[in-house]
Amino acid sequence: MRNHIVAGNWKMNLNAAESQKLIEDLKSKKLSSDVRVAIATPAVYLATAANQTANSKIDVAAQNMHQADSGAFTGEISASMLKSIGVHTTLLGHSERRAYFHETDELLAAKVNTALKNGMEIIFCFGEELDERKSESHFDVVTTQLRNALFHLDASQWSQIILAYEPVWAIGTGETASPEQAQEMHAHIRAVLAAQYDDALAQSISILYGGSVKPANAQEIFSQPDVDGGLIGGASLKADDFAAIVNAF
Repeated sequence: MRNHIVAGNWKMNLNAAESQKLIEDLKSKKLSSDVRVAIATPAVYLATAANQTANSKIDVAAQNMHQADSGAFTGEISASMLKSIGVHTTLLGHSERRAYFHETDELLAAKVNTALKNGMEIIFCFGEELDERKSESHFDVVTTQLRNALFHLDASQWSQIILAYEPVWAIGTGETASPEQAQEMHAHIRAVLAAQYDDALAQSISILYGGSVKPANAQEIFSQPDVDGGLIGGASLKADDFAAIVNAF
């Protein structure tokens, strides 16, 4: 049975005191024992967050990491640095990294390789833009992103990968993705995995939905058969909202 996962991506938000308070507020909530919970804090808070969440059900993830093991890469963070502070999971390929920092599929494949080599778990993000959805090329776009960044991997390496589908067109655009549209794409992703590897692998991979999940729509989205959880943006910055989403299964 696939894991149910709800991961909060804090992006570039909160100061140190606000970050610590949010974590304490989350720790005080009754969170479903059947759902894995993770928070991806800004890099400067990772060590503190890892200490704060020790002996709790909350995992801490990085929002990004560099593809090199070390070197002259000012401002970047390596896998070994993350592991040294107790962080063993990282997001890779988030739509904002792709859009604002021009991360390509080829670069992401290199980051994936480095993360796996270092024993890191990856929440791999991907998804189509509004023009790609309107031109009905969304299935091809998603398939290409997966193929270019991940399909060089052996089947055994997929045990360290969680997928997070982001319909970029439905995030902050005024457009809305329905639960049926989420399910349609998640089913497509699973079919693509089955075709590349096999059905057993496809059925074992947790696929999260990252399209503006909120307490009001979480239950309907999570009830879809191929949606295994969510990658939560703005709602993860409020303890009550995030807890409600975690408990929506």
